[in-house]
Amino acid sequence: MPKKQSKNKAVAIFKGKQIRRHWDEEKELWYFSVVDVVGALGVSTDPRNYWKVLKNRLKKEGSEVVTKCNQLKMQASDRKFYLTDSADTETMLRIIQSVPSPNAEPFKLWLARVGYERLEETADPELAINRALKTYLRKGYSQEWINQRLKSIEIRKALTDEWETRGAKEGLEFAILTDEITKAWAGLTTKKYKRLKNLKKENLRDHMTNLELVLNMLAETATTEISRKRKPKGLNKNKQVAQEGGGVAGSARRDIEKRTGDKVITGKNAKQLGKTNPRHLKNN
Repeated sequence: MPKKQSKNKAVAIFKGKQIRRHWDEEKELWYFSVVDVVGALGVSTDPRNYWKVLKNRLKKEGSEVVTKCNQLKMQASDRKFYLTDSADTETMLRIIQSVPSPNAEPFKLWLARVGYERLEETADPELAINRALKTYLRKGYSQEWINQRLKSIEIRKALTDEWETRGAKEGLEFAILTDEITKAWAGLTTKKYKRLKNLKKENLRDHMTNLELVLNMLAETATTEISRKRKPKGLNKNKQVAQEGGGVAGSARRDIEKRTGDKVITGKNAKQLGKTNPRHLKNN
């Protein structure tokens, strides 16, 4: 959803309109005030009533969108907090699809384009790799860093395939195992690592220095190789392997720090490392 970060992180700006939002630390999701978004689209002078009518219509149509909305306390113009219908980005985009407004058309066209691209990538996965490459180039990353990042994607895929083979489930269990690896090599959980770099929804790997990225790849590669030899069964056994794999990179990190006198883990994100863009990602 197009938005501009304001000084008040609880508010986003769209076409000059304020949209209240809430960051769920646990789920790592932004939730937006539905009434505010409807108001920003300019479909009615009374967005609250418009949403009430639209909500009833969607319920009658059997849409699950309404049930996916949460009531969160958000600050109103009188500075008091009231329960407000809120939706995450995916649900919000689905609601926008149901709004007949010229301001909603760019969202609808974008969603149609994204859907088409994903179908094309399903038929030809190489298209997804090319799209990722172009995206990183547009963001200003160096070709050297991009090559490493794409290699890290390949290594991550091999690891998750191995986890599936060993009975680990995608989602929560993958997150638990990833945390074990990260703690073992970086000394931080994934969430704490992201918090250190002042990240929210962003991908942690996109904000790593070359050295951080290389050590993360070493940790995941080591975990994959140990798992293939040990053939662990169950979450606890997989956690032990993840700790050992991460430990391989952890030892390398400590050795590098001892020899250089510099910390490998940095609290700087891509923008800070590259000053105005991440093209100059390096260790500071």
